Amino acid sequence: MGQDWSDSNGVREDRGLKHRARAATRDVPAAPPLVRALRWHVAAYGKGGDGRLFAARGFREGPVSLGTYTRVWRRARISALGDTTRSPVAKVPYQLRHSAVSTWLNAGVPATQVAEWAGHSVHVLLKVYAKCIDGQDEAARRRIEDALGIEREDPEGGDDD
Repeated sequence: MGQDWSDSNGVREDRGLKHRARAATRDVPAAPPLVRALRWHVAAYGKGGDGRLFAARGFREGPVSLGTYTRVWRRARISALGDTTRSPVAKVPYQLRHSAVSTWLNAGVPATQVAEWAGHSVHVLLKVYAKCIDGQDEAARRRIEDALGIEREDPEGGDDD
């Protein structure tokens, strides 16, 4: 998370999820290809002693070092996106979270469900992400017409005779 955001001025803090009990968990959706990749990884490498999927082993066990994390992320980003030295896209891994939340909202997933998956209140979710929601006008109009039992007009304006 970086030392600017920690209470201890360290790069990492050992703490639970914000405003939740230490042992709290939450369900988050994952696409089948990601689930397969994670299952393969666990079968091939196991988990760290504390349950982490990606853990340092050998000389220093525990969380992956910031240097390793950064180096691997940079390589993965170039592999996935090509030369992105001037692009802000996914500059840091945490931006993938924002991308996922924006994608869910733009796919029409109800804000209450997205908030639960993201670990936000609906208020915080919409405060942060409302500006990202785009292109849902027509679908919203169709839902309202369906709820009111209004038949849609022929967009061509022609008769069926």
